Amino acid sequence: MAVMSSDFDPGERRLAKPPSDRYPAIEPEAATVPSAATGSLVRSVSYGAIAAFGGALATVLLGGVVALSAGLLVVWASAGNAIGLATRFGGGLAVARSTRIGIAAGLALTGAALGQLGLWWYAGTEGGVLPLLAYLGETFGILVPLQALLAVGFAWWAAR
Repeated sequence: MAVMSSDFDPGERRLAKPPSDRYPAIEPEAATVPSAATGSLVRSVSYGAIAAFGGALATVLLGGVVALSAGLLVVWASAGNAIGLATRFGGGLAVARSTRIGIAAGLALTGAALGQLGLWWYAGTEGGVLPLLAYLGETFGILVPLQALLAVGFAWWAAR
């Protein structure tokens, strides 16, 4: 005769506490959703401006000192993404989505323009004598507006 599991009862063995009591309870809303108090318009603009300045600085270093040209497209795609994320993080729930996107796009465009001005300034320190638009047109050509478009596009996408 086969022994069935219901026929065999070794006794009641239970833990004093359930295993899940070892882990602290975290409220899901508090862990995933920032409150309105965590962000502000000033913080959104400040964080985004820091990221935009970093992109402009990277443009001068990589485009001027290292002499990259097409690689600056990657720089501004990354910088635009960083600007969008920074404005989103800095604004939290206190800044409306449309406002945050406008801030990010404006800062991305401003940062790209500052980067181009920085490149022209660096070329002047190296002995360049061309005016701004002539220098950018001859040296980088279509890459200048493409950088601005990538920066604004990635900033818009990340700030949504």
